[in-house]
Amino acid sequence: MTRVAAAPRQPTLVGAVAPRELRSTLRAGVVPNVRFHRPELWMILGSVLSLAALGIYSISISSGFNVRGLSGLALRQVVYVSVGVGAMAAVAIPHYRRFGPLAWPALGAAIALLVFLLVPFVPSSIVTPRNGARAWIDLGPISLQPAEFAKIAYILALARYLRFRKNYRHFTGFIPPAIITFVPVALIILQPDLGSALLFIPALFAVLVAAGAKIRHIASVVILGLVLAPLAYPFLLPHQKERINAMVRQVQGDTSKADTTQYQSLKAITLVGAGGVAGLGAEHARAVIDFNDLPEQHNDMIFAVISNRFGLAGGLATLGLYLTFIAGGLLAAARCKDSFGRLVAVGVIAFIASQAVINIGVVLGLVPVVGITLPFVSYGGSSMLACCIGAGLLLNIAMRPPERLYRHSFEFGDADD
Repeated sequence: MTRVAAAPRQPTLVGAVAPRELRSTLRAGVVPNVRFHRPELWMILGSVLSLAALGIYSISISSGFNVRGLSGLALRQVVYVSVGVGAMAAVAIPHYRRFGPLAWPALGAAIALLVFLLVPFVPSSIVTPRNGARAWIDLGPISLQPAEFAKIAYILALARYLRFRKNYRHFTGFIPPAIITFVPVALIILQPDLGSALLFIPALFAVLVAAGAKIRHIASVVILGLVLAPLAYPFLLPHQKERINAMVRQVQGDTSKADTTQYQSLKAITLVGAGGVAGLGAEHARAVIDFNDLPEQHNDMIFAVISNRFGLAGGLATLGLYLTFIAGGLLAAARCKDSFGRLVAVGVIAFIASQAVINIGVVLGLVPVVGITLPFVSYGGSSMLACCIGAGLLLNIAMRPPERLYRHSFEFGDADD
């Protein structure tokens, strides 16, 4: 009897499983080809949920004694968090490489929305300036801030471009990434929203470093930028100059503008100091916060509320949650052998880390007031949704097994097109 040789097993695509394996995993109720036991997965997820819960509680504290306002803001934030967590789960399920072909269309759509904000004949009922900036699209009961979603689209596009290229190891290779960065940054500055625009710079450098750019080239660009930065001062808007001047005077001990440009920063520092080491009781904290009347206390200045309620210990614990998130993201990036996934992870971490650092720096009076939110904590739907989408990408990358598609991480190829 002649034995028929078994057909050789065909290799499966990245992120795919054999039919028999797929049936077994579906029967087990588990998403195929993922690793739920990874510590970085739970570091990311745990820190995100903890920060979101802290934000909801802090928003309720910041609402003062107005019970109606208290329940309204807190419950609305619960809705934002729920939508964000749902988006995070939806982004984490499909293999992250499926988002690669969507990178350029997503960036194009984000840029189109940023341009739409600047069109002068758009009715004010759709684009209403807030605090002097045309940064929001009003859609009835909800508002959309395109700059928040431009961050995610930008990271996907930048990672898509750099995944197989090596020309950025020369100075001329910096030109295409700089152009990719310049377009959304320029449009956001024109709103004007300088704070959100500045976040793209550390994200660009972090992704370039992760992609293998030479440190001396990046250091040269950074030093040149710092040297030339004062030349940009005359081109700033009057309120931006005032904020810089107010911070400098405040650092020097001059509080002559305490009732105007220094008001928000000084009130925030007062609340932080009043919290002491262990913080105040809930009712005492509400009374102190209500008395100080800190502008944007539920939004950009929420860290002052946290420090007032929980003291230095609470502030350090909040920083610890961000460090846990960053460490989990870096572990996910280090384990990922695919260049696209690694660069996306680093870009998301850079955006969220730099945003948290700048926001806390503003509250402590170390950075001029720029009007950016504290990730996962501040009140708001667009920021929460964008941050959760970024966290979903990190979770997606963290729970995939290491897969090397090429002999070298950044070798050119078209296997994922």
